[in-house]
Order: sequence, then C-alpha cells, then structure tokens
Amino acid sequence: MLTWYDDSSLVVDWLSDRTKGRNRAVVCFYFDFAARNEQTATSMLGSMLKQVISGMERVPEDISRALQEQKKAVSGRKLQLGDIVKMMQLITSWQPTFMVIDALDECTALQRCRLFDSLKEILEKSPDARIFVTGRPHISAEIERRLAGRVKSVSVSPPKDDIIRFLHVRLGEDETPDAMDGTLEADILEKIPGSIPEMCVAAMVLNTQSYICS
Repeated sequence: MLTWYDDSSLVVDWLSDRTKGRNRAVVCFYFDFAARNEQTATSMLGSMLKQVISGMERVPEDISRALQEQKKAVSGRKLQLGDIVKMMQLITSWQPTFMVIDALDECTALQRCRLFDSLKEILEKSPDARIFVTGRPHISAEIERRLAGRVKSVSVSPPKDDIIRFLHVRLGEDETPDAMDGTLEADILEKIPGSIPEMCVAAMVLNTQSYICS
C-alpha cells in the first residue's frame, strides 16, 4: 500500500527517468492538511516556478530577458499570483513541463478555485504542459468541470491484502514492541483495512490527445 506522498513520489521518479536528457522539467507540490491555511495557489505555483528555474542548466536568453522584464514590472514587491502565472507561461511554453500536484483535496475550496483558474491560463499558453493530480474522489467532478475536455481520470483503490502487508511491515518496525500484544495486533489488522475509503482519483490533465510522455 502506498500513501499519497509515496504514490506521487513514484510518479515523479518515473517521469524524471523518462524525461532525462529530453529538455523537459518535472516539478511537484504536496498539499498538507496541517498547513492548508498557509498553502495557497500563490505559494504552490511559486514553489513550482522555483523548481523549474533551479533545474535549468541554462536559462535561454529570450526566456531570461522576458523573466527580467516581468521582475521589473513587479517593482520590488512580492510576486503575486498573476506574476507567477505569466512566468510559468513563459517557461512552460519553451520547455515542456510535467506538474505533479498531490493531495489536492487538502487544499481549501477558495484556493482550489484560484489554482484551477491559474492552471487553465498556463495550459492555454503552453501546449506541451501536463498536469498530474491526486486527491480523494469528491474532487473528481470539480476537476473535470473546471478543466473540461482536458482530463483523464483513474480511480485508485488498494487491495486489502496490500494494506495488511503494509501494516505487518510497519508493525515490525515498531520502536516500542513491548506495547504490542497479539490481541491489539489482531484488532489493528482487522479494523484498519476496513476503514480505508474507496480511494482517490488520479487526474491526468492533458493539453492534447497525446499521452503524458509522448
């Protein structure tokens, strides 16, 4: 069984391996419920912008010039969401970029709305941009409504046997084994697998009909 973060890590690793040496960027962001008031559309896209730029061996002159002009327009103030979107449009229109967004359901409804609007703007200017999103099933309809025509969704549900194997591994790593007895372990193995919801949706947002690594 994989946690959301583990699952997205596998996606990022797979994409990174497939895009190595192909002038394509892979960036990611993980929404955390505990930090939902601090994690905004601005901070999320700002993080991705930093990842894209820091991953470039060389920033092309025209892109660098355009970014400098955008920075001048900011005039020393903190980057706003619109500024970040424009910079992302510039970069992703030049360099195909895969954006992995994990646990989108942990983002507040207001920030999701702002994020979807921003992503739509980026996709409109960047025909080679791709977005991979994970979240619980209830956000599926919202994703498809706000990014209509660009989404392919897959429901993911872990087999019960995988959950039990995962629990056995984690119980074996328990740092306080004396606190565990056979009754408690049996109770854990019985109740937790039954409480796992029928899982989340992975939504692949495409700008064209081609697949993610075509």
